[in-house]
Amino acid sequence: MDSTPLALLALAIGVIFGGGVSAIVVIALRARDRQRLAASADIPDGVRQVLRGLDDAAIVIDGSTTVLAASPQATPFGMQEGEVIRSDELRALARSAREARGSATETLRLRRGTPPVEPRLVAARATKISERLILLVFRDITERERVEEMRRDFVANTSHELKTPVGAVSLLAEAIISAADDPDQVRNFASRLSAEATRLAGLTSRIMSLSRLQAADELNDDREVPVDEVVASAIDAHLLQADSAGVEVLRGGDRRLYVRGDAQVLSEAVGNLLANAIAYSPRGSSVGVGVRGVADVVEIAVTDRGIGISEADQQRIFERFYRADQARSRRTGGTGLGLSIVKYAVQRHGGEVKLWSRPGRGSTFTIRLPLVDAPVDPTERKKKRERKKKSSSSGSAAAASATPAGAASVPETFRTRSSNGDTA
Repeated sequence: MDSTPLALLALAIGVIFGGGVSAIVVIALRARDRQRLAASADIPDGVRQVLRGLDDAAIVIDGSTTVLAASPQATPFGMQEGEVIRSDELRALARSAREARGSATETLRLRRGTPPVEPRLVAARATKISERLILLVFRDITERERVEEMRRDFVANTSHELKTPVGAVSLLAEAIISAADDPDQVRNFASRLSAEATRLAGLTSRIMSLSRLQAADELNDDREVPVDEVVASAIDAHLLQADSAGVEVLRGGDRRLYVRGDAQVLSEAVGNLLANAIAYSPRGSSVGVGVRGVADVVEIAVTDRGIGISEADQQRIFERFYRADQARSRRTGGTGLGLSIVKYAVQRHGGEVKLWSRPGRGSTFTIRLPLVDAPVDPTERKKKRERKKKSSSSGSAAAASATPAGAASVPETFRTRSSNGDTA
C-alpha cells in the first residue's frame, strides 16, 4: 500500500487542526483584550491634552460617575479629578449616552460656584469613548440666552409701544376728516394729533439713541469733557419744562471737573434724569443738580422731592419700557426708555448709576464717572513757554510770576437759571 496519500492526508489534517487552534487562540486573546479594555478606567492617550486645549468645560467620567480628567474650565462648576459629579441631570445624561452607545445632548442648569450664586444655563453633550468612559462637554450659554431674551423683549415692547401712538394718529386723522364741517372739532382733533405725533417722534428718537448706545463700539466724540458744560447743557434744555411745571432747578457743588467721553451723550443722560425729576416733582418744589469730585470719581447727582420710588420698583427701574407709575408716565409722555439710556450711556463711559429713593420723600440718581485731568490749552502752553524763556533770560523770578499760570484756562462762570428766570 502506497503511504504517500496517507502522509498527505495526515499533513492536511495537521494543518487544519493547527490553524483551528491558532484561530481559537487569537480569538481568545482578542476577547481578553476587549474585556480588559471594558474593565479598564485608563484615560486614552491624548485625551488630557485635548481637554486642556478646550474653551468649554469638559470632563471624563467612569461608570461610577467619578471624574477621571477635567479641563480647567470645569473647576468653577465644582468638577475636579477624583470627585463624583453631584448633578443628577449630568448623571442621567451620561447614562443615556452609555445606553445609546453614542452621544446625548441636553440643556440644563448648573451652579457655577457656591450659593448664593445663581445657576448657569449650559448646553451639555455626553459621548461614549469606551465601555466605561464617558466624555461630558458643557458650554455656558447663559449670556447668549439673556441677550436673545432681551432682543425678543425689546422687539415685543417696541411693537407694543409704537402701536398705541400710531393707532391714535390713524383714528384722529379719520376724526378730522369726518368733522371737516366743524372747525372747533377739527382744531381739537388736530391738537391731539400733534401731541400723538410728538410722542411718536420722541419714542422713535429714544429707541434710536438706545440702539446706538448698545450697538456702537466706540463713542463718536471722545475727548476731555468739562462737567460744567454737561450740566449747563442739560439744564438749559429743560428750563422750559421746569417753567411749565412750576419747578425750580438749582445747581451746586464743585466746578472745573473733567471726564473723558462724548459730551452730547453725557448731556442727554443728565438731561433724562433731570426730565424725570421735574416730571415727578410737585409744583412749587425744586430739583437740585450737584457735582462732587471724590478721589478719582466725579459724581453728578440729580435730586427731587417728588413721589419717590418703591423698593420693588427700584430693582427694575432701569429696564427698557418699565414705568413705576404707568398713569403719570402716560400723562407726561414718558416712554420708559430714559433711564435705560442713562444706564447704557454711563456704562459706555466706564461709570455707574446709583439710586436712592423713598416713597413720599423723593429720589436721588447719582452718575459716577472716572475723573480725568483738565486738558491743557495750546495757547496757554505757549504762553507758559514764553514766560519761562523770558524768566530764564532775565534771571528774574518776578517776571515769571507776573501772569497767573492758569488765568487763560479758567472757564467762564457757570450760571444756573431757575424757573423764574433769575440766576443762581
